[in-house]
Amino acid sequence: MTGRPSRRQLFGYAGAAAAGAAVTGGVVALGNDTPETVVVARDIDPYGDHQPAIAAASPKHAELVALTLLPSTDKAALGRLMRLWTNDIVALSAGRPAPGDTAPELAVPGVALTVTVGFGPKVFTLPDLVKPRGFSEVPVMSHDRLQPAWSGGDLLVLVGADDAVSVVHAVRRLVADAAPFAKPLWRQTGFWNGTGADGQPVTGRNLFNQVDGTGNPAPGTPEFDSTVWSTDGWTTLVVRRIKLNLDAWDELTRSEQERAVGRKLSNGAPTTGTAEHDELDLEKRDADGRLVIAENAHSRLSHHSVNDGRRIFRKGLNYVQDDGATRESGLIFLSYQADLVGQFLPLLARLDAADALNEWTTTIGSAVFAIPPGFRSGTWLGQSLLA
Repeated sequence: MTGRPSRRQLFGYAGAAAAGAAVTGGVVALGNDTPETVVVARDIDPYGDHQPAIAAASPKHAELVALTLLPSTDKAALGRLMRLWTNDIVALSAGRPAPGDTAPELAVPGVALTVTVGFGPKVFTLPDLVKPRGFSEVPVMSHDRLQPAWSGGDLLVLVGADDAVSVVHAVRRLVADAAPFAKPLWRQTGFWNGTGADGQPVTGRNLFNQVDGTGNPAPGTPEFDSTVWSTDGWTTLVVRRIKLNLDAWDELTRSEQERAVGRKLSNGAPTTGTAEHDELDLEKRDADGRLVIAENAHSRLSHHSVNDGRRIFRKGLNYVQDDGATRESGLIFLSYQADLVGQFLPLLARLDAADALNEWTTTIGSAVFAIPPGFRSGTWLGQSLLA
């Protein structure tokens, strides 16, 4: 090959490779005479014991839509919606148009599109439906300043992908199919960068410049499974919209920011260690006798060792919300756990009472959803609950 490929040729190579690659993706070189490579985008299999996005890395682009059930939507009608959404998810995940798609060209493969569906508390007030164990509303905390515009919901669809256009398109299809059964209550959009400069996965940073999510249990491990999945394959999700006061945060020195968190900004290592995944030394003191990780440091208060072993699996999406010349910045905090009451609520209460970060953060939205198991070919989402 001579010369660099054109943009049209580049897309051609990517499309051809994506068509022949496994669902987990692949890499295609641009030619023997160029050192560059293009990471071919991937499709994520929608089938499985669990909804696949939960254990996957946070998507580059995402939108969450909460919906409220129409008065006419009963158990049977909700089952019909879940069948519709299951067909949509299977098609869109593979880059095919959903049934009745009015813009089929926007359904493209290779963008790692996922859809996660959840049920809010009201769903379990329908006749003959049993609420999963440990699923409950989250009480209003003392530092919360909740706004109805970002709170509550009977259903949730969380769409993520490597491509923002694909997210918008998938959300439009899902919301359109839901129209006879439910109407949108709120929408939140977010973004995340979980890829390092070398192209390898990294933990990712929030807008406070903190490496965010280091203490998570690793997907695929027994610790992850016991943290996230109930014995019948369900999990629970807490969505918290947290406004960040970036201007006030920027007035702090770097060492003050690190002391509030208990981790180094450079690489996410605990201030008692050198590497991101070093264990926290909660007893270590400095030359003046002060705890290196302060009593109110976020990493101390959220650590499983001071929470009777309780863990959660936390994920995040950064967001910005513009209102004319004014911009609000923050974090869409997503917490997955098998038992919301037993795992999440005690941890939240501890953080609300003493977390140093409370000075620069305000939770303005809160919602909870029970996430049903995944589905296999020939079955549908929520079938174990609604069939």
